[in-house]
Amino acid sequence: MSAAQIITDTINEFVASILGAIPKLLSGLLFLLLAYVVIKLVTRVLRATLVRAYPGDQSLVADLGVLVATVFLWFGAGLTLLGIVGLGGLAASLGTAVGFVALGISYALSEMIEDTVAGVYLLKDPDFNPGDTVTAGSTTGVVTAIGLRKSRFELDSGDTAVVANRDVESKWIKKADGDEPSANAS
Repeated sequence: MSAAQIITDTINEFVASILGAIPKLLSGLLFLLLAYVVIKLVTRVLRATLVRAYPGDQSLVADLGVLVATVFLWFGAGLTLLGIVGLGGLAASLGTAVGFVALGISYALSEMIEDTVAGVYLLKDPDFNPGDTVTAGSTTGVVTAIGLRKSRFELDSGDTAVVANRDVESKWIKKADGDEPSANAS
């Protein structure tokens, strides 16, 4: 076989591979466009629903929910796109690897996740609001702010105590107007 024949065969195989990949690439682009539209629609509906459920000062919860949903949707769309263009093995490997990484991250961030979940519960609790006098563990003060991870209390001394929401949500007592403890709201 001559060098010219080898070069000609290589070029022909290359062109045939490109022509064979065009339908997969076009399918991938069409899927990506459709995925974009669907993900935008889903996130808008989700945001509208969460904003109604968590109005005003609780908008952080809505933002977090939309962010988590968007990341999952785009990750799923990316794996599906890889399958459409013929890289299903890579998609399966990436899905498995990301699963293990997510497991490690969730373990490492378990306290932060616990704080966030407790923060959502505190934000939705009608008995726990800024301005209430509350005892959480050894801290007694007026609730000044409720965040997703931490709550802030103004102490009698004027200092601000910042307490992790998991510690607040586990057991707290709301003080009645006359500074007498009322029922445990937890």
